[in-house]
Amino acid sequence: MAVVSSRKVPAGDIDLRPGVPAPAGRVLNQDLAGLDERALLGIVRSLPLGSERRAAACELIVSSYHGLVRSCVRRYLRSPEPAEDLMQVGYVGLLKAIGNFDPAFCASLAAYARPCISGELKRHFRDKRWQVHVERPVKDLVLRAREATEQLAQELGRTPAESDMARHLGVSPDELRHARRAELALQATSLDAPLTGRPGISTLADLLGREDLRIDHMLDMNAVAAHWDDLPAREQEILLMDFYGGMRQNEIGRRLGISQMHVSRLRARALGYLRSCLLDLAEQAS
Repeated sequence: MAVVSSRKVPAGDIDLRPGVPAPAGRVLNQDLAGLDERALLGIVRSLPLGSERRAAACELIVSSYHGLVRSCVRRYLRSPEPAEDLMQVGYVGLLKAIGNFDPAFCASLAAYARPCISGELKRHFRDKRWQVHVERPVKDLVLRAREATEQLAQELGRTPAESDMARHLGVSPDELRHARRAELALQATSLDAPLTGRPGISTLADLLGREDLRIDHMLDMNAVAAHWDDLPAREQEILLMDFYGGMRQNEIGRRLGISQMHVSRLRARALGYLRSCLLDLAEQAS
C-alpha cells in the first residue's frame, strides 16, 4: 500500500548538483508525471503490491483526489474523531478503490471511489470507535441518524425534531432514543476528567454515588417484614423491646411476667425462624 504524505520537501533537502543522482522516488514521480489517470491505473493493475513503480503511480492518483476524500469526510466533522484521523481513514478507502478499480465495469474512478471511501468511514465508526459492545443494527442507526440530521435540517430549515427523525428513518421514537444513548459509547470519559462550574466538585468521579449501608438495612427490614406476621404476638413483642426498646432480657421478663430464660428461648426461636426464611430467599435468588 502506498504511503500518502502531504509534506512538501524543501528544495534544500535535495542535492541538485550536476552528477549527483536524484532520489529514486523523485525519478519515478518525474517518469510517471506525464501519464494520464488511465495509464497510471494500468500500472497499478499490472504490477505487484511491492513494486516501487506501482506505489509511485498510486501516490500520483491519490494526490488528485484530495478533494473527493475531503468531501466524504465533511459529513463526519461533528463527530468526536479528529478530522486528520478521518482523512487518513478516507485515504485507506481511496487506496482500496484504486487497487480494485476495473474500467471494464465502471468508467470513472471518482464514481467508484466515492462509495468505497464512504464505506470505509462508516466501517471505522461502526467497528473501531465503540468503547463498549453495541449491537450492529444500533450502530447502523446511529450513523443513519447522523446523516439524516444534516439532510433534514436543510430540507426543513430548522433542527429536526425527534418525530421528524423517526419518521424519516422509519423507526420508532424509542429506537431512535436508544441509538442516541448508545452513541455515548463512542467516546469514553475519564473519571478524573476535570469539571468546571460545579462548586465543591473537581472531577467526574466526585459525582458518583458511594455505598449506602442504609439501603442494605432497608432491604433486610423489608425481607423481615414479609415474615413478621408469621411470629406469635409475644415473640414479636420480645423482639421489639429488644431491638427497638434497647431493653435487657431480665427487663423484658419482668414486663411480660416471665423468666429471663423463657425470654431467651422465645427470642432465639423467633430469630431462628426469621433467619431460616431469609436464607431460603437468598438461595432462591441465587
